[in-house]
Amino acid sequence: MLLRQISRINKSVTYTLPAPLKGLNVRDSLADMDSGFAITMDNYIPSDTKVALRPGYVEYVSTDDAVETLAAYQRDNLLRFIAVAGDKAYKIGAKGQKTEFSDVSFTSAYCQTVQYKNYLYFVNGQDIPKVFYIDDEGVEHFTNWGFSGTGLTAASVVNVSVSKQRLWFIEKNSLRVWYPEAAGNISGTLQCFDFSQVCRFGGHLVAVANWTQDGGQGIDDFTVFITSEGEALVYAGSNVNDASDWKLRGSYKISPPLGYQCLMPYQGDVVIMTTTGYLPLGKVLPLDQASDASLSFSDAIRGLVLERASQNKNKKGWQSLVYTRGGYAIFNVPNANQFEQHVVNLNTGAWCRWTNIRALCWKMFDGRLYFGSNNGVYLFDEGYSDNGMMINGVIEQAYNNLGTNSLKKIQLLNPRTKASTRYNLVIYPNMDMNSQYVDYTETIGNAGVVKWNTVKWSNSARPIGTKWSTTGGKIMQSQWIAASSTGYKVSIVFKTKTRGNLIEWFETSIRYETGSGVL
Repeated sequence: MLLRQISRINKSVTYTLPAPLKGLNVRDSLADMDSGFAITMDNYIPSDTKVALRPGYVEYVSTDDAVETLAAYQRDNLLRFIAVAGDKAYKIGAKGQKTEFSDVSFTSAYCQTVQYKNYLYFVNGQDIPKVFYIDDEGVEHFTNWGFSGTGLTAASVVNVSVSKQRLWFIEKNSLRVWYPEAAGNISGTLQCFDFSQVCRFGGHLVAVANWTQDGGQGIDDFTVFITSEGEALVYAGSNVNDASDWKLRGSYKISPPLGYQCLMPYQGDVVIMTTTGYLPLGKVLPLDQASDASLSFSDAIRGLVLERASQNKNKKGWQSLVYTRGGYAIFNVPNANQFEQHVVNLNTGAWCRWTNIRALCWKMFDGRLYFGSNNGVYLFDEGYSDNGMMINGVIEQAYNNLGTNSLKKIQLLNPRTKASTRYNLVIYPNMDMNSQYVDYTETIGNAGVVKWNTVKWSNSARPIGTKWSTTGGKIMQSQWIAASSTGYKVSIVFKTKTRGNLIEWFETSIRYETGSGVL
C-alpha cells in the first residue's frame, strides 16, 4: 500500500521590531500611534540607534534638612558650589565634605539665583536678598544685598534675572519689577517698572527672560516679562529710562508658566515650561524676528504634561536644564508628593520619563550634574544604581500588526540587547490594547542565577511574563523565549530591575503564526 506524503509547511513568520527610538508618546491614540513610539518609557533613554537604561546616582553630601537650592559660583578659576538646606547655606567641597556659612541664614531654602559679574544673588520672597562673592584678596563673603528702592520691601523680592546688562528683581505677588539706575550696577538705588497699566490679564510677574535671536547676548536682544496669567510682554532697547529707546514690541498670550524657574535658554531661544507644554518662545511669540524653532519640545508628551500641570502647577520644584554631557534636556516635575523627570533627546526630539529620583532642584557644577533631595546632595550620572538601589525600567511599545492584519498567535520573542553584566528581564506581549501587568522579579546577590523560583519560566500554564537571565560582557545577546498570545496587534513590554548595569536594547524578533486554525 502506498503511503500518502504529507506536506509539512512551516506556518511561522518572523518579524523584527526595532526598539522604540521615537520615544514616549502621550499624544496619539493607541490605535493610531506610530510603531516607532512607546506607550510607556520609564528610566530608559531613546538614542539614535537604541534605547539605554538611564544613569544612576550616588550620595555626595548629607544634610539634616532638605536641599531646595543648588547654586554655582565662578570667578576666574575660583569655583564654589553652594547648597541651601533648612535655614543654612553650605559650601560643598569634595565628596562627603561641606562647610556651613555661619554668617547667613534663610527663612526659606527655596531660592532663585543668578550670577551677575562676580556676584551670586539669592532671592526667595521671604528673606532680604543675599549675595555671595569672593573679593580681590580671595576672601569669601555671604551677606545681604546692597540695593534699596523707594517703596520696596526687600524681603518681597522673589525672582531675579539678567537682561540688557541689568539685574531685574521681581516683587512677589505684584506686577512690579525693579532694576538699577545704571546698567552694570551691583548695588545702589533701584527703580520701579510697573506693568499694571500694560498687562491685559492681571496676575503677577513670574519671570524675566533675555531672548536673543543670534545665539548670544547683544543689542538686538529682547527682554520678555512673563506673568502668572501667561502674558508675555516683549521689550526692545537697552535704556529703560529712555522712552525713545525702551519700547514695547508686543503683548502676547501664552499658557501660564510653571513656577519661578520656568525658563531654560537653549540654542538662542528660551524654552518656557507652561501648563500646556514646554515650548520655545520663538514658536509661541509671533515676532518677525522670532526664530523658526523646528522642535516643539513637548508635543509628543502633551497628555502627560497637561495631567501633571493640572494637578501640581502650584508646587515647588518645576525646573529645566540642558545636560550637555548626556545630550538631553531634563524637565523636573513635581507629582503629588514625589518627583519625576521628563527628558528629551536634543538630537532626535524623542522623550522618556524618569522615576524614583526625588530631586527638589538640579544644578550643573564643573561639568557634572547634581540634585538636591530630602537629606543631601546627590551626584547624578554616576554608575547604574540609585545610590545602591535597583533602577526599575519599563518600556511598552506601540501596538503593531507585524506586517499583516490577519489574526496571529505569538510563539517566540527574541530581544537583542547588550549589558555590562548579567541581568534579569521580564518580556511579554500585550495583545489588542488589552494591557496586562507582570511585576518585576528581583535577584539579589548572585548575578549568574538562572532560576528565580521553583516555577518554570515558560510553559503552557504560564505563558505571560517570560523571565530570563542573560550574560553580560557587552556582546549582543540573542535568545528565543517562549510567549503565547493571540490577537491582531501586539505591544512588546520590556522590563528590567537591576543595579550597576548598563542595559541597551536594539530590537526584538517575533515569531508568530497566521491563518485559519490558529484558534
